[in-house]
Amino acid sequence: MAGTVPIVPLESAGGARAVGSDARYTAPLAVLTTLFFMWGFLTCLNDILSPHLKAVFELNYAEIGLVQTAFFGAYFIMSLPSGFVVKRLGYKSGIIIGLLAAGLGCVLFYPAAAARSFGLFLLALFVLASGITLLQVAANPFVAVLGSPATASSRLTLTQAFNSLGTTLAPLFGAAFILSTAAKSSDEIKKMAAPVAEAYRIAEAGAVQTPYLGLAAALVVLAGAIALFKLPKIEDVTPTAVDAGGKSRKSAWSYPSLVLGAIGIFVYVGAEVAIGNYLVSYFKEPYIGGLTEAHGAKLVTLYWGGAMVGRFIGTITLRLYKPTKILALHGLAACGLALLTMATHGGVAMWSIIAIGLFNSIMFPTIFTLAIDGLGRHTSQGSSILVMAIVGGAIIPPLVGKVADLIGLHYCFFIPALCYVYIAWYGLKVRPPAPYAAA
Repeated sequence: MAGTVPIVPLESAGGARAVGSDARYTAPLAVLTTLFFMWGFLTCLNDILSPHLKAVFELNYAEIGLVQTAFFGAYFIMSLPSGFVVKRLGYKSGIIIGLLAAGLGCVLFYPAAAARSFGLFLLALFVLASGITLLQVAANPFVAVLGSPATASSRLTLTQAFNSLGTTLAPLFGAAFILSTAAKSSDEIKKMAAPVAEAYRIAEAGAVQTPYLGLAAALVVLAGAIALFKLPKIEDVTPTAVDAGGKSRKSAWSYPSLVLGAIGIFVYVGAEVAIGNYLVSYFKEPYIGGLTEAHGAKLVTLYWGGAMVGRFIGTITLRLYKPTKILALHGLAACGLALLTMATHGGVAMWSIIAIGLFNSIMFPTIFTLAIDGLGRHTSQGSSILVMAIVGGAIIPPLVGKVADLIGLHYCFFIPALCYVYIAWYGLKVRPPAPYAAA
């Protein structure tokens, strides 16, 4: 993993330098910011795609969890190849290739719908996510160096806010264009005449074709816009630092704070994605809200919008209080809300699970920062490990789905609750190594 290009953390743009003046890159920064919006939008759109495909292919909850497995599995499989592509071809080329790969994934939705093949849908999602993985590896260093190092943190915070904006708007888009017609149950489909049922399945599968072709076109246009801008050259700087006291460790794996942090990223992404993946189905249950899929999809916006609001609040609270304590507080609050939704029904159950989004907000950047703090020359490897840990979004959602098939959707959220307990423990107990000193 040592050769993998790292994602630059919020607090520092260290390890990379831009060649050129700050003023020259105002327009490229505006264009690059749209990348964060797009991959947030495309990622969250899976929450709307999942119930749609569940109805089309008459899948159980465990099977529909494979949507997130195909998507987030790409982070684990394609992280190292993406780092190789960026190192070989450069950051700008990596961004353009990532956009085109994501666009290809969107185009593949068309034949998948035409063939009515769930397997092809999963392949399309994997290709789409592979492009996003490459974007994550390539784009973050650019944002960090497009301007003064003193304002790098504020620029990255701004781009993360646009990422959250994408996750907030995606459910509204999906509700309008994918879930606009209420899906029929399997029993209702069985009562139809064979030709009518077949025509219905074709129409439902095809509902994703036009929206995803439109997204593909947007990604291609964005790739063209990136190609037109002169972006700065980035020079990787390998730190020659050692740990405080002159001690040196062989790899990032020898730092407990990093290893435990990777587990934290794994369970955080898994819990957040699992909850979002089943919200529409959860709201549809008569003992929760009895909502239509389109109405439920609109409420999913509040779950992801809460993360956006919490991120802005976190920029203040994380400066006033220790990040470890804020992380622990958010983990305990999210766990409590998960338990509350299982213990109640109706509006209380519905709004308590939506509120979890607010407390998800600061978890990823805080865990990431704590995990790489003090790694010195192993920061690049540590960053790669944390990026690969996003694979939790591929594993935990189908596990939650399997439990939902066994004991019901209402009680499967004890798994995310356990994830949040671990995150709270990490915030309370982890102590990053002492800051390293220059050799």
